Amino acid sequence: MSIFGKIKDAIFGKKKADRDPQVTPDGNIRTTPPGGMPSPTATTNNAGVMSDVDVERQLSAMDGADRLNWRTSIVDLMKLVGIDPSYENRKELAHELGDTDYSGKAEENIALHKAVMNGLARNGGKVPASMLD
Repeated sequence: MSIFGKIKDAIFGKKKADRDPQVTPDGNIRTTPPGGMPSPTATTNNAGVMSDVDVERQLSAMDGADRLNWRTSIVDLMKLVGIDPSYENRKELAHELGDTDYSGKAEENIALHKAVMNGLARNGGKVPASMLD
């Protein structure tokens, strides 16, 4: 699986097949984590695409979020979701998101964080404007 896919799964949850679906009154499917209550921030539409995932809320609720600068740091974001933030992994993530010249400079890390947030937004996540381009 791609690194971006791992980040997305950590925030949005596992694929629909890994959860117990419940149909909501509006015809969408609300997913329930195994053994848990329905997530108040994630639904899938009839096509199975995740939507309405409050990215900031999901990340804020993760263990360690209060100790990391995940809102602006790609390294801390990767740590928060359980991915090794090594240079090699950040470079691979940058390549996945279209940056083939990634060298690990601070400016590139800021741009990579924004690219991840933009990607999450394109995939149905609600991301604060301050975290987007």
